Amino acid sequence: MAHAAQVGLQDATSPIMEELITFHDHALMIIFLICFLVLYALFLTLTTKLTNTNISDAQEMETVWTILPAIILVLIALPSLRILYMTDEVNDPSLTIKSIGHQWYWTYEYTDYGGLIFNSYMLPPLFLEPGDLRLLDVDNRVVLPIEAPIRMMITSQDVLHSWAVPTLGLKTDAIPGRLNQTTFTATRPGVYYGQCSEICGANHSFMPIVLELIPLKIFEM
Repeated sequence: MAHAAQVGLQDATSPIMEELITFHDHALMIIFLICFLVLYALFLTLTTKLTNTNISDAQEMETVWTILPAIILVLIALPSLRILYMTDEVNDPSLTIKSIGHQWYWTYEYTDYGGLIFNSYMLPPLFLEPGDLRLLDVDNRVVLPIEAPIRMMITSQDVLHSWAVPTLGLKTDAIPGRLNQTTFTATRPGVYYGQCSEICGANHSFMPIVLELIPLKIFEM
C-alpha cells in the first residue's frame, strides 16, 4: 500500500502493473527531455543579446519540429495501446468473483463455490485492532489464490462506483445495469488495499477493498 511522502507508484503485484510502471517511467523520461529542451531554449532566448536571423525562415527546422513531435507521440501511443489491449484480455480464468457496489460497501460472490456471498463493510474506528488501518480495513476480506488468473465481474446496485486496487493495476467502473469484467494474476502473497475511485455519494471515500492473496494450496484447503 502507499505510504507517507511516497513519490512513485506502489510496488507491482501483477504483470499488468509491472507493465504500467514501465510505461510510466518511459513516458516520464520523454516528458523530462521535452521540458529540459524547452527550458534550455527559453534560457538562451532570455540571456543572449544576439538574434540569429538565419532561423527566421528555415524550412528544414520547421519540418524537423513538425515531424519530431509526431514521432514522440507514436513512441508513447504504441506501448500504451499494447497495455490497453492486455488489460482487456481474459484467457481461461481459474476463478470468477462477482463484486457488487452499494452505498457504501461491497458485496462479493464466489460463483465457482456454490454461490458463496458476503458483504464487506469498512471497520468502524471502535472495532479496529492494533495494526489495522483506519478507513482501509474491512470486516470480511476477499481471499484469493496467487499465480492463478482471476476474473472479476463488477457491477453496481444503486449508483456509479469504481473497483480499484492500485498495486494490481486494477480500476474498473461499477455501473448499474451493466456487468464489466477485468482480470489479474497476483504474483506474490500479501494483503492489498484499494478503495472506490468514484464520487458516489457523501461517503464515497469510505468503500475500502481488501484482498488477501494466499498460495493456491492453502486456498484449496
